Amino acid sequence: MSGQPLTYLTTPIYYLNGNPHIGHAYTSIAADVLARWKRVSGAEVFFLTGTDEHGQKVERAASEAGMAPEAFTDALAGEFKAMAADLGISNDDFMRTTEERHKRACAALWTRLAEGGHIYLGHYEGWYAIRDEAFYGPDEIEERNGQRVAIASGAPVEWTREPSYFFRLSAWTDRLLAFYESTPDFIAPSSSRSEVLSFVRAGLKDLSISRTSFRWGVPVPGDADHVMYVWLDALTNYITALGYPDLDAPRWKFWPADVHFVGKEITRFHCVYWPAFLMAADLPPPRRVFANGWLTIEGEKMSKSLGNGIDPRVLIAEFGLDALRYYLLREVPFGNDGDFSRRALISRLNSELANDLGNLAQRSLSLIQRNCDGRLPDLTPPTDADRELLSAVEGLPSGVGDALDRQAFGEALERIWVVVRLGNAWIDAQKPWSLKKTDPERMSAVLRSLHTALRGLATVLQPFMPDTMAAMLDQLGVGQGDRSLASLATPVPDGTVLPAPTPLFRKVEVAA
Repeated sequence: MSGQPLTYLTTPIYYLNGNPHIGHAYTSIAADVLARWKRVSGAEVFFLTGTDEHGQKVERAASEAGMAPEAFTDALAGEFKAMAADLGISNDDFMRTTEERHKRACAALWTRLAEGGHIYLGHYEGWYAIRDEAFYGPDEIEERNGQRVAIASGAPVEWTREPSYFFRLSAWTDRLLAFYESTPDFIAPSSSRSEVLSFVRAGLKDLSISRTSFRWGVPVPGDADHVMYVWLDALTNYITALGYPDLDAPRWKFWPADVHFVGKEITRFHCVYWPAFLMAADLPPPRRVFANGWLTIEGEKMSKSLGNGIDPRVLIAEFGLDALRYYLLREVPFGNDGDFSRRALISRLNSELANDLGNLAQRSLSLIQRNCDGRLPDLTPPTDADRELLSAVEGLPSGVGDALDRQAFGEALERIWVVVRLGNAWIDAQKPWSLKKTDPERMSAVLRSLHTALRGLATVLQPFMPDTMAAMLDQLGVGQGDRSLASLATPVPDGTVLPAPTPLFRKVEVAA
């Protein structure tokens, strides 16, 4: 054992009934930022993403595409893998629920639940939404435009009757409520917590966990006529990746997960069904489920009929990856619904990235090049004026870490930008360009303080903009092994030769 703190983070397991879009990118980037932050903080991290490939909806989508389910899911899973790579997602594993290791884990969990008396055979009769892969009670259905739909999602529902195995979810009402009470941080944000509590307090019904009306799924152990309900199958991926059912597997040390990042439409599955399955199997539930909101596109809801889904790779080609990563987590408080706007992206790129941070770095490093022969000035005892800037920088790791531990990504970035703006005001107040003749020693001290501040800023911004901050740290002369939060305590050696600075961000012209 390394003695490092352990962190396990997961993205949603993305459902394969369409191509990846900006909504998928949004959640994956958020999870990636936290994974990278934990690594730069010194934790040993396991970070999982992947694809949910079974169920009636996938089977139908494959049929509509004129493809076998295997070929259909292979093609789409490849698209999601490519998206993760293009977004710079630093996942340690990519889980596909069609993998044999996953089928073994699902069978083991089912067997464990059955042996514990938590599963029984009966008949399911009720409303089922194929689009949501979810069952709904009569009070969750309404009629719209002559069609019965789920109130929560608007998905059409069908009356279904078929043999089914059931999980005794009703037995877990009180235990789940006690769990929520004892772990108030389990569900976030608070709006999602309120919805889950309301649902469970109304009383839970036993959950149908198998289907006989289609074949594209994981077979139920000992009963080949049934395949597992897609959500029992899909949720198991989080422990499959750690080696379940082998609790001595090297990766099992990471369980329970620290944060499951999910879209708010799948909160119930993760916050009600999943902890109940786990506790019934004598496994600890995850520590936290964070449900992020939905993105609209230029004020319009994303939909296939409107054709307004945005491929994130198109945005990367136009604006750059790190500008997109920054914008998505800066624009909307994570957990709220938000809107993607090209104009807002361009505004933040031009004003905050290019003007605020980019100019601060360019001005400071250019002054070192011109006035210090391109060498880092010697470190000297800070003055009160220096401490104004340096103390703010020194407070960033704890302040940013606190915000990220709450998944408050926008707050974390604002804390950083308070210091970026302070740096710009500070350099204007100190006027190092005018000190070379009047007080060269003070000029050197000012430039060294600016270098220290830029190093701190680049270090805490690495998780958000890894490629650009790597380039910034290169320009600051910070070695590859000195880019953790802990390394900030060790100064860059006096006299380090710095390369000539180049602009970190390119501005984008706004069409009139």
